[in-house]
Amino acid sequence: MIRLILLRHGATAGNLERRYVGRTDEPLCETGVRQILALRGHGLYAGRLFVSPMLRARQTARLLFPDLSPTIVRGLAETDFGVFEGRSADELSGCCAYRRWVDGGCLGPIPGGESPGQFKARCRSAFARAVHTVPDGVPAAFVIHGGVIMALLEAYALPRRDFYRCHIGNGGYVLADWNQNVLRIVTVFRGAQP
Repeated sequence: MIRLILLRHGATAGNLERRYVGRTDEPLCETGVRQILALRGHGLYAGRLFVSPMLRARQTARLLFPDLSPTIVRGLAETDFGVFEGRSADELSGCCAYRRWVDGGCLGPIPGGESPGQFKARCRSAFARAVHTVPDGVPAAFVIHGGVIMALLEAYALPRRDFYRCHIGNGGYVLADWNQNVLRIVTVFRGAQP
């Protein structure tokens, strides 16, 4: 059994503006830095550290786990939002492709980006490869993105939940026990909601 922390990075300016921030490599904003520094009092401990390649995740990991050398896992990057990247729902309200995507429950492919199926398969594969390198009994932290956490919880957490019911805010985390390809949730800290 392995105790895991699935931690969403702190807020960026785009997060606070409710923009689709996937492949945009934004740094943490001041609010995001404060969110992560506040987590130091939560007693989060890890012996291994896996991090998305995005700057916001790397900064979060450095703030919270300064003594650990991170393993960068490219497959744990956020969704490629294609033509929606960097724009808010309000800005996209007149876009026919966006309306079709939303009307379809956000289940179809994103023009110029990833389909939900591609994204979930990428995240789950990268996570499975990483977590299987952790010895039993060694706690591990994954500093990743909201969508990645949602994909992992949908696939591995019991009881089963729909992807969109697994959302946590910036600076939020899930503490869970990983055993035989199942995540048993111990604690959920929801973090900041936009």
